Amino acid sequence: MTIPKPLTPGDRIALITPSGAVLPERIIPAIKAVEALGFEAVPGAGIAERRRYLAGDDMTRARDINSMFARADIKGILAMRGGYGASRLLGLLDYAMISRNPKFFGGYSDITTLHTVFNQRCGFVTFHTPMAAAELRNGADNYTLEMFMNAAAGRFKGVFENPPGRPIKILRNGYCEGRLTGGNLTSIAAGLGTPYEIDTRGKLLLLEDVNEPPYKIDRMLTQLRLSGKLDDAVGAAFGYFNGCGDERELLEIWDEILPAGKPAIYNLAIGHSTPTASPALGAAYRIEGGRLVCTEP
Repeated sequence: MTIPKPLTPGDRIALITPSGAVLPERIIPAIKAVEALGFEAVPGAGIAERRRYLAGDDMTRARDINSMFARADIKGILAMRGGYGASRLLGLLDYAMISRNPKFFGGYSDITTLHTVFNQRCGFVTFHTPMAAAELRNGADNYTLEMFMNAAAGRFKGVFENPPGRPIKILRNGYCEGRLTGGNLTSIAAGLGTPYEIDTRGKLLLLEDVNEPPYKIDRMLTQLRLSGKLDDAVGAAFGYFNGCGDERELLEIWDEILPAGKPAIYNLAIGHSTPTASPALGAAYRIEGGRLVCTEP
């Protein structure tokens, strides 16, 4: 698995909209937020486009992704927001070209779809980061910014640390190791049965979601179980599930559906809330003693 070249101050970061449309009043603050981190923000051609709930038509959104990976002056690519729409682009991306030009790529939520194909088809590590027109635009907290900058600079090896006062908890004790894969549960479940579905064989599965009732979490995890994805994974790490029912109910669902013998931890500061970390998807991790540890680079 290739690890993209770390970003340095002054590097140009493309801001793209693969999924939902961005409210016009959020565009300039998002650009300024990225520039405040020491980078030069380069808006994609379709950043202000809108087609129903999408950020422009599929060709425009796919062209932005392809062109930003092809440009030598662009060192990193960051999604403005999630929403819905990234899956519509999967047949329009130039995977051979993207494979030749691995770059820092960040985002989460619906962007999970792109993380999966860039990890699996293009063979490089990507980052489950906050987004320019969401958390960064809002003036993110120190933990969120520090984790983002560490990921951008290639400093992600070692023990995953939650913010103070938010302990990582153990659902199932044990040891496992594998490359980290996953992200948003809804996006992962939607991709099953397609040529772009997630491959969890020998991997550590990261899951998060927001505002889904417990029965839908149950249904999507059951779908993963029935498709063999939970059996194939070596273990699970659960991030934020805000608005998805109380913790006790979620723990019962996770424990009932996760196959026996699979180590699992939860309460990680990852997903649809802040403070949030920026783990490296595709990188090697292990669960040991209730800790999540990245073992590369």
